[in-house]
This record gives sequence, structure tokens and C-alpha cells, in this order.
Amino acid sequence: MSGGLSEPRRLLDDIGLSLVFLTRLRLPSSDFGGRSLAEAIWAAPFAGLAIAVIGALVYAIVGALGLAAGPAAALALAATMLVTGCLHEDGLSDIADGLGGGRTREKKLEIMRDSRIGAYGAAALGISLLIRWSALSELAGPGHIFLALLAAHAASRGLFGAFMH
Repeated sequence: MSGGLSEPRRLLDDIGLSLVFLTRLRLPSSDFGGRSLAEAIWAAPFAGLAIAVIGALVYAIVGALGLAAGPAAALALAATMLVTGCLHEDGLSDIADGLGGGRTREKKLEIMRDSRIGAYGAAALGISLLIRWSALSELAGPGHIFLALLAAHAASRGLFGAFMH
């Protein structure tokens, strides 16, 4: 037992905390047994799994309705962005704007903190979306889409713990 919680309960609390922090998904309970994100960060890939499932389901549903691979991939990407609240896209555009627009460290940080998007941020977002869309468009079917989304979303969130450490 850890902190008075049973091991299965602690695991579920950690997964729930990761889902709530890393997605816009809401759970019926927001009581996670007093766990902190640092303690629960090991469960971040489960949030990636949820995001991958949602994106793959959208792809499968619109594909079954007869939509071609390109538009289906675009809608799958849109679904993953919606469920994450565009957290990564926001971060990418902030970094691109700061690195592209600032000359000094202080100016770069000031630009990154600005909520407005600039030319570098918009270009980085466009390129990122085009690369992701073209990669998904080339895959053969919902199963491959799911595996690609799972690899991308679970693996990227799996690295959070290492970066936090």
C-alpha cells in the first residue's frame, strides 16, 4: 500500500490524473487520492492511448462512410487536436515564434509567453500538420492509423517523466 491507497486504486488514480491533465477529457471524479502529477507521470502513455483510440475511431467511422483517406486523416488529426486542446500545437508555435523572432534570450522568452501567434509559429504549425497529415494519409486503413497514432501519442507522453527528472 502506498499512502493508504490500495495499489489498483493508486494505478487508476494515476491514470485518471494523467487523462485529466494531458487531455480535455473529464472524468466523473476529480479526486485522485492526493496524487501529484509528478507521482502519476508514469501513466502519461495511457492518455496517449486514449488520444490514439479517439483519432483512429474518427478515421474508421468517416472511412466507413466513404470518405477518402486524405480527408479521413485530416479529421483524425482534428479529433486528436480537439481532445488535447491543441496543447502541443500551441507549444510548437510559441517556440517557433520565440526562436525565430527574438535576438536575445530575454526577447525570445517574452515572445514565447505572448499568446498571439506570429509568422514563425504559423509556418511551424502548417508544416507540422502537413507532415502528420501526409504520413497518416499514406497508411492503409484504421488499424495502421491506430498503431501510428498510438506510437506517436503514447511514446511522446512516455518521455514526460524523463524530461521532468
